[in-house]
Amino acid sequence: MTSSVASELTRLNRGTGLLILEVRHSNPNGDPDAESEPRTIDSDGRGLISPVSFKRKVRDLVGDQEGPVLSEALAALKLGDSSRFGILEQRGRDRRSISEMDAKTFSARFWDARVFGNTFLEDMKDSGSKSGDKDHFISTGVVQFGPGISIAPVEIERLTLTNKSGVEEGKDRGMAPLGWRVVRHGLYAMPWFVNPMNARKTGCTPQDIDLLKFVVPHAYRSTASAVRPQVEILHAWYAEHGSPLGSVPDYRILDALMPSKTRGDANEPSTSRDDYCIPGADALPSEVMQQLSSFEDLCVKSW
Repeated sequence: MTSSVASELTRLNRGTGLLILEVRHSNPNGDPDAESEPRTIDSDGRGLISPVSFKRKVRDLVGDQEGPVLSEALAALKLGDSSRFGILEQRGRDRRSISEMDAKTFSARFWDARVFGNTFLEDMKDSGSKSGDKDHFISTGVVQFGPGISIAPVEIERLTLTNKSGVEEGKDRGMAPLGWRVVRHGLYAMPWFVNPMNARKTGCTPQDIDLLKFVVPHAYRSTASAVRPQVEILHAWYAEHGSPLGSVPDYRILDALMPSKTRGDANEPSTSRDDYCIPGADALPSEVMQQLSSFEDLCVKSW
């Protein structure tokens, strides 16, 4: 590792983030075990967004190497060209060539491996191939997203979709029974964390985290689909601590910024954003703020 990269790693502090998402007539995360029904928690009916689902959207935006999100990020953050921001977890990758990469080449190529970690080629970790040590193919990420959980239970709407032109041979029209399954309304909170402890192994730098912070607000609006047209990140809070170990307990940040349902029964689904109290930046206690290096809402940050 070069001295310049090593010095960059020493400047990576712990980070605590919280995404506040509003879902309106959309499916933020379909459950493949339930015919793509919006994910819910069985015990209380609250909505669920898996970390894998959210990271997939971030990877897709960075992986579109000629797309507007990455292009604007590279320019705004002065990151140079896109060669260091490849995506490991994508279709069509050449597993054989990747398996022959040494740690330095692997780290320099794949942004998501540096940030989220990876479990690539676990069965080849000790295979003794040309690249020698395979530890870089299995690593815990610097960034971890928690599950997005709705503040209140959610109500699922189901409709049958039709298609004027047939999709099956011999039929002049199509139909997808209950093919449209969406959350009527929900407010979700998803925590995320930057833990520098593994940065030296994966090669993650502050520039890699800056790219993630730039992309996060675009994760849903730039990947909208027919069944997911209205998922909006209302706030993308990010608190940078004063040291790599952290300068304040995470819960003091997350609890202060967590929304609550204040209109109607707290255990009943909401119908609009007005049903909630959504804290602003001033909700963070002053003694907590004083222990942070920075605190911002990435949705309104001027890059």
